[in-house]
Amino acid sequence: MGSVIKASGRRLRYVAVCSVFLAITACTAMIKNHGYVPSETDLSQIVIGTDTRETVVATLGPPTSGGVLEGSDIYYVASQFRHYGGFAPQEIDRKVVVISFANGGAVSNIAQLTLQDGTVVDLARRVTDDGISDVTFLSQLFGNLGNIDASSLFGAE
Repeated sequence: MGSVIKASGRRLRYVAVCSVFLAITACTAMIKNHGYVPSETDLSQIVIGTDTRETVVATLGPPTSGGVLEGSDIYYVASQFRHYGGFAPQEIDRKVVVISFANGGAVSNIAQLTLQDGTVVDLARRVTDDGISDVTFLSQLFGNLGNIDASSLFGAE
């Protein structure tokens, strides 16, 4: 009888130790990197006033994003997100390289921005009113049954 109690005590301790170990490892923060930003040595190869969009892409690789208009800026963006347990991911670092072009197509500026340079943009949610108030689906469906014009059925003018 005593050996059965000792064996169940060992199992209970084993389960408790495994549970604590799993709880600790589940709450470990994970850092995930997204995107690409060229290094300082790669950016030093770009000559302002000389290089064009094609030479920039050939030197640095394809950009993460570009402007909507033809000949507008290109962007290289990299972000680090911290995932912790069941919480929503939190952005802890962001680097943005903006390469602007002049009207002639040559590089006019290279700007480097960080997470601290960014601003939060509140998006306005606009919902269009459907104009239907207190009208059920069936009343909409059967509401036009009495409004049929015979001339529209037979093509009379």
